[in-house]
Amino acid sequence: MAEARPLRTVVVGAPEVGAAGTMALLDVLSSVGRSWEVLHGRPPQPPVFAPRLLTLDGQALTLRNGLALTPHGRLDGTPAPDLVIVPELLVSPLAPLPAHYAPVADWLRGAHASGALVTSVCSGVLLLAEAGLLDGEEATSHWAFCDVIARRFPKVRLRKERILVPTGPGHRIVTAGGASSWYDLLLYLIARFAGSDRARQAAKVFLIEAHAEGQLPFAGLTARRQHEDRLVAEAQLWLADGYVTANPVREMVARSGLTERGFHARFKRATGLAPMDYVQVLRIEEAKHLLETTDLPVDEVAEAVGYQEPASFRRLFRRAVGVTASAYRRRNLLPAVVSAEPAADLEAKSRAPRTR
Repeated sequence: MAEARPLRTVVVGAPEVGAAGTMALLDVLSSVGRSWEVLHGRPPQPPVFAPRLLTLDGQALTLRNGLALTPHGRLDGTPAPDLVIVPELLVSPLAPLPAHYAPVADWLRGAHASGALVTSVCSGVLLLAEAGLLDGEEATSHWAFCDVIARRFPKVRLRKERILVPTGPGHRIVTAGGASSWYDLLLYLIARFAGSDRARQAAKVFLIEAHAEGQLPFAGLTARRQHEDRLVAEAQLWLADGYVTANPVREMVARSGLTERGFHARFKRATGLAPMDYVQVLRIEEAKHLLETTDLPVDEVAEAVGYQEPASFRRLFRRAVGVTASAYRRRNLLPAVVSAEPAADLEAKSRAPRTR
């Protein structure tokens, strides 16, 4: 029986790609069938993936961080790929992609039409959206980008709570969340094409694990603050400290001089959130800060941010963040070695004269 060829895998290169994620994609996929075997004294197995970094012109790249990168070749100079991965792109989600991505988007559409599985990491989803591959489909990206991308591409249904979103017929499109979700994508692809045992082996070799709880535990405040409604801006300014009061929405309405209905409509139009939802966001953000930086019991954290009923706070926190308050505190503890040396000691060392 003829041996199955490795999957022709294209990692799309461009000056804006993130260096760490791009190298990781190439490194981990190249290791499947080799690294685990070498660690256990076994002969390497036939490769599952044949990853190559390809660019529009095949020329050397200088990335945003100054790193020089030499691709394997041109996008149009190789056989049709089986798998395409668009890494994180260091571009603004608020602006159109640079002009040099237009032919890359064309190539991407052609690769998908020819049967390739097309995937993206983080802001790489912008290229898939630009190519029209996500129209009418669900997708994800970095949690901070999802609302902006959804406004730019209204036909795409963004799921910012998700780390991975396979979509389309045969799940031939897969988008991954924030920048480090490259390893969620890789474990998914390895399991899909090489089996779950190989995926577990890769996770052990590279000491990586999937973000099983999604992106919400990492998300921060993304409610819109930039708008031209002065009245709402004043309400937001007061709310920055006043969210702990018993009924902050009623207080904002009274301060505005508007009817309750009028204030609610105006606030939501300016910020994208209903007033009470905005209050909850502020309270949860402050609670996260207290959980990260203090030893206050969870019930006292609840009271400090304006919740009189700890059970209600716990329920709301888990719904908003995806994990319990206690679990959030555990996952955000700094390793002991990081906090072992006071900052003052480090500063003193940096100023101490050096001896030869």
